[in-house]
Amino acid sequence: MSFSVLGLDAKILQAVTEAGYTEPTPIQTAAIPPIIAGHDLIGIAQTGTGKTAAFTLPILTKLAQQPPGQRRGTKVLVIAPTRELVVQIEENIRAYAKHLPLTVATVFGGVGEQPQIRALRSGTDVVVACPGRLIDLMGQRAADFSQLKYLVLDEADRMLDMGFLPSIRRVVQGLPKVRQTLMFSATLSKEIESLTHEFQRAPKVVQIGRRANPAETVTQFVYEVPKHLKPALLQHLLQDPKMEMVLVFSRMKHAADRVARQLEQKGIRTATLHSNRSQNQRLKALKDFKSGAVRVLVATDIAARGIDVDGISHVINYDFPMHVEDYIHRIGRTGRANAIGDAISFVTNEDHGELRALERFIGRGIVRKKAEGFNYTAAAPPYNPAEEERRFPRGQNQNRQQRQGQPSRSGQSRAPQHGGQPRSERSGQSNWRR
Repeated sequence: MSFSVLGLDAKILQAVTEAGYTEPTPIQTAAIPPIIAGHDLIGIAQTGTGKTAAFTLPILTKLAQQPPGQRRGTKVLVIAPTRELVVQIEENIRAYAKHLPLTVATVFGGVGEQPQIRALRSGTDVVVACPGRLIDLMGQRAADFSQLKYLVLDEADRMLDMGFLPSIRRVVQGLPKVRQTLMFSATLSKEIESLTHEFQRAPKVVQIGRRANPAETVTQFVYEVPKHLKPALLQHLLQDPKMEMVLVFSRMKHAADRVARQLEQKGIRTATLHSNRSQNQRLKALKDFKSGAVRVLVATDIAARGIDVDGISHVINYDFPMHVEDYIHRIGRTGRANAIGDAISFVTNEDHGELRALERFIGRGIVRKKAEGFNYTAAAPPYNPAEEERRFPRGQNQNRQQRQGQPSRSGQSRAPQHGGQPRSERSGQSNWRR
């Protein structure tokens, strides 16, 4: 099947052809016609299957076919959970709308708000936004959505979880009630799906494959390893030249920085991506990773939903994810657009509960593997007070003892929290195929 049979506008077809794409993916084939027909829609498909184009192409078609002389104002609002995803959606829209007289703007935190205010007040046709900054600007009366026709929630499961739901409700309250609302995600539980009816009218449901199923083109392995040997195992695996472009996931920001430093000390070009990095630092890390200037990108789950980089050969779960959905999104950064990729997970004794839950969820076991030539019996490094003080400066001693389950100076103790990860990091976060 070709794009030409889906009812897309001729100018959109021209842009798609110029981008070198000839056949739509299953989610695009299933979603584009009902969107053009005006239905609200819930789209569920694996990562890397072209969901961004599945909602962008039909909306642009409808904008291209609107009668001339319509009142100026924002017609499309796309909401996504991370800055990186917002930027990538904007890039896609600009590529597909290159032959249309449309304006596009982004709204997210970490950068100056004045250009965003000007874009909103000028009636930019398409706005792609993160909810936090958008709510701030709506509170300043900088946005006029009276002419809005289309609302899209990308990564809808994350947007509608308990952390984002109040924000989305506040945004939707400021939008016209008569509109077309689309929701797309790789994972969408029945519980979260029930909430979509709060924002949609009799939505069509398009589902490609099993819900939350890992991409079939990704080969998955588990390496069972003592916790203290994870740094050594990572460095050992990276000796393989086949690991050309590697995305490493850590649970916590300080751990991501530490892993990156260790790799740099071994001569492996590495960048980091997490919420403590400035917007310019995050953009540079992604740019260097895409261009090959760095071989390894170490990231927290902010990157699990939002990185769409061609050619990622391996994803390594340095810290095993606490939630099945995070695992699905992490490993979906490789094996995109029907390419092949490998997903490697380090599993310590503490992680076996999460591993069993994942295997029950996907309905099969994940292959265990041993790294050839690696010493799994090496002793833990000796305690180094200088290193401990560098990691936890004075004043943080009590917090360190509590994290380790040791008595604090007050004589109280607290069991270590599993994974030690703050909720803000757990819930985190192209070419045309997302």
